Amino acid sequence: MGELSGGHLVARYLKEVEKVSTVFALSGGHIQQILDGFTEYRIRAVDVRHEQAAAMMAHAWSIYRGEPGVCLVTAGPGFTNSLTGVVNAHLDNAPLVVLCGRSPLRDDMKGALQEMNQVDMVKPVVKWYGTCFDTHRIPEYLAMAFRHAEEGRPGPVFLELPPDVLNARVPEGSAPNPARSRGKFSVHPSDDTLREAADLINNAKKPLFIGGSGVGFSACDKSLEAFIEKAGIPFQLLNNGRGVLPDNHPLSMMDAVFTALMMGLSQADVVIAAGIRFNWLLQFGQTFPNAKVVRIDIDPHEIDRNRSSDVGLVGDVGSILGELLPLVEERDHSTWVTDLRKACLAFIDSEIKQREKVTDPIHPIRLVSLIQKVVGDDALYVVDGGDTSYFGLVGLQSKERSGVLVPSSGLFGCLGTGIPYGIAAKLARPEKRVVVLNGDGSSGFNIMEFDTAIRHNIPFVCVINNDCAWGMIKHGQEMTLGRDRLQCSDLGLRHYEKVVEALGGHGEFVTRDEEIVPALERALAANKPACVNVLTDPTVTSPATIMFEQALKVG
Repeated sequence: MGELSGGHLVARYLKEVEKVSTVFALSGGHIQQILDGFTEYRIRAVDVRHEQAAAMMAHAWSIYRGEPGVCLVTAGPGFTNSLTGVVNAHLDNAPLVVLCGRSPLRDDMKGALQEMNQVDMVKPVVKWYGTCFDTHRIPEYLAMAFRHAEEGRPGPVFLELPPDVLNARVPEGSAPNPARSRGKFSVHPSDDTLREAADLINNAKKPLFIGGSGVGFSACDKSLEAFIEKAGIPFQLLNNGRGVLPDNHPLSMMDAVFTALMMGLSQADVVIAAGIRFNWLLQFGQTFPNAKVVRIDIDPHEIDRNRSSDVGLVGDVGSILGELLPLVEERDHSTWVTDLRKACLAFIDSEIKQREKVTDPIHPIRLVSLIQKVVGDDALYVVDGGDTSYFGLVGLQSKERSGVLVPSSGLFGCLGTGIPYGIAAKLARPEKRVVVLNGDGSSGFNIMEFDTAIRHNIPFVCVINNDCAWGMIKHGQEMTLGRDRLQCSDLGLRHYEKVVEALGGHGEFVTRDEEIVPALERALAANKPACVNVLTDPTVTSPATIMFEQALKVG
């Protein structure tokens, strides 16, 4: 019988038990035995240029593939660099497995290279954390990590692996892979509570269903569709839940996303909120004071958070919708759906007209509409930025699951997600076109990941909405401080497309409306990582900026 190093045990477990095909990583001496294990067990390692991007790519992988994403980072600065991505996954409830090196156990308290207390730094932002001190127990610790990442409310986990544990060799049979149950475990509401919820839904005149990431991480496509269509309820799916039902579904309100949400909530008499938190984006649940609320969430602590529910249903969204289905009655709410859609479209009439209007300089809404026309709805879109997030959210549509993802509008408001998410989207769904809509400010965080995409031959298109500023910050300062007191918000014209060209990708610079479509078509046809840098109107302010500034006001 042969021997295996601890690093090879890691790779063997990932491949044989969790069926991991891709890990996002950045190399380091402390983790080289794991990297060698990837070679042995044929796991694809996508090596990035910054550990932040590794965590973000693994996060996105979990969304597009419906399985935990895995990132591998080295000790010290490798670990601290990854923290932004880990926190983002924590606030997004994404099942992310972070494998991390550390200084050798034998050198603890001696002043070893990159010796630091990593566990205490990360534990507030992960579901589970651990350090494996015994090579034989590596498979056991990995099984615990994956189990905690997936079960209940998903989230990131952190496993620290010292190099002396990874380098040690043990007899092959002495560290077997533990069996992992693939069953999902969930609590279920009582029959009385389910009937109470069904009664509210059946008696509603103006119901509205809103779903969030809990819908996206639940295998609820069929049960959600059956529930929505039987009850005749208009719906909006947000965050990672968008696309579980297509944007163009007859009962979808995604053609006027932001307006339909606010207007629908203010007029609804019953709101069914599934897998979504009543956070600041929903004004903490205070936008619909007169509506009855049926709340579905896998976390019991969310049921009455910020707003008491009239009926709370604790459990997996798909499971609960399946139990509600025989209890809800067939309803025709077409008048309510039509009236709500008409009111919303009338409210955004100027935005709709702007989509067809040629202007100089280019309006961001016009840019987004042309992207939609060229690329279509059979694609994956990722949107990253401040004002850019709003324009992408309201202007892009897809029939794909997670087809329009706006990670920078999440609870962490994390800029720089666009390019890493776009790369992961193409890896996870290689058959789909992937387009990233980026602000010029947010593109700067991870633009060197174009090098990652070029080295690994991962073609995608990044369109930069370039207003030469941190647009949301600049317009916010103009509103609150005055135009003569702008500080740290101007960026100036920068040729990001030339950075991509220098790295080996395709680059285009666009200043006029008639140049947009040909540039997009050439970028898509290039079949390589591409950047289309579009100069847009620097005076345009999105409604999201106004909402953000109002949220920051005190008193």
